[in-house]
Amino acid sequence: MSLSKPRPARRAPAERGDTQHSARRYGAGFWMIASVFVTAMAFSTVPTPLYPLYQAREGFSTFTVTIVFAVYAIGVLTSLLLAGHVSDWIGRKKVLITALTLELIAAALFLTEPSLPVLLLARLVTGLGVGMLTATATAHLHELHSAHRPGASPQRFEIVSTAANIGGLGFGPLVAGFLAQYLGAPLRLPYLVFGALLLISVAAVALTPETVEERPVRPTYRPQRVSADHGDPAGYVAAAAAGFASFAVFGLFTSLAPGFVGHTLHHPSRALAGLIVFAVFGAAAAAQSLTGRLDAEVRRNIGLFAQAAGVTALAVGMRTASFPAFLVAGIVAGIGAGVLFKSAVGTVVAMATPAKRGEALAGLFLISYLGLALPPIGLGIATLYTTVTAAMTWFAGVLLVLLTIAGVLARRPGGTG
Repeated sequence: MSLSKPRPARRAPAERGDTQHSARRYGAGFWMIASVFVTAMAFSTVPTPLYPLYQAREGFSTFTVTIVFAVYAIGVLTSLLLAGHVSDWIGRKKVLITALTLELIAAALFLTEPSLPVLLLARLVTGLGVGMLTATATAHLHELHSAHRPGASPQRFEIVSTAANIGGLGFGPLVAGFLAQYLGAPLRLPYLVFGALLLISVAAVALTPETVEERPVRPTYRPQRVSADHGDPAGYVAAAAAGFASFAVFGLFTSLAPGFVGHTLHHPSRALAGLIVFAVFGAAAAAQSLTGRLDAEVRRNIGLFAQAAGVTALAVGMRTASFPAFLVAGIVAGIGAGVLFKSAVGTVVAMATPAKRGEALAGLFLISYLGLALPPIGLGIATLYTTVTAAMTWFAGVLLVLLTIAGVLARRPGGTG
């Protein structure tokens, strides 16, 4: 008896040390994946302030820019449908490294002759990588957070994951715009810089702990099924509607806004174009962080009303050709979109089981990216028959209807929080 008592005491420190070491690894992994997420999303928006340069070089019309943007969105949607959920089976790291490899291939394409066919192919490949990465990185961050801080509130995960996603989308145009404005080779240097960052990101993923055990017998493969059957159908539909409406605003600012600022408002600076997009996405990310402790209903209402007010003011600012009004309206709309999207992600993560978390998030991002793609495409088509200002007025009206629908759905039991 006397010899048996000390054994657990001697093992306990080692076990505690192992647990603490493991927790530190998951904690470090959490921040590495967050950085990877920012880098990958930033790369996807690098061309945003450069579109006017491509237009001048190749003679693109505004409609052609929306086609280039549409090809990117098609890549995202295709990837979400075919691969956005497979990390639930084969592991997060394999999918993330594959996605980053696709983005590296896209960077290499951008560095070749920037003709329209190459630009279209590069944007398609970028979209394929982003579609694989968004749901996977979000699910990986949630699991790393849970392993690092068992039983803790998911607030840190919600803030970091949505800020990495939305903030990254704004960071890309900011960096690309300043590089293009103040350094040489404006259509090459941004891709060289981000190519190096993507290589570092691959190494970071390789060093991060895996959070999914690869199944010995994998489920029969099928493309992503968009289903509301994740414990709360009404809540999932409300989250998807909020995601669609939020990304419609983001789609506007990553497709047509730089051209409008340069041509209609007569501010051709690439740095300014990038700064405007960054301001919108940065406001969205900041609002997500600042509203994290608010009541779910209050946060949802702030998002709905801010986005509605911002979109309405945006149409007014475009009609009056007022740059200050356009900028302020974009920031307000970005705040609303950011808060709505954060609520949507938090709702889906909370309702989905671990085995279907990647699938549930892939469905949310699929619907959200439809919002990123369809309204700008509609705007591009509309510009063939009317002015950009008139098209934007119609866009504002349609988006206000969508926000009303999202608000009604969210007020149902289990709605977005």
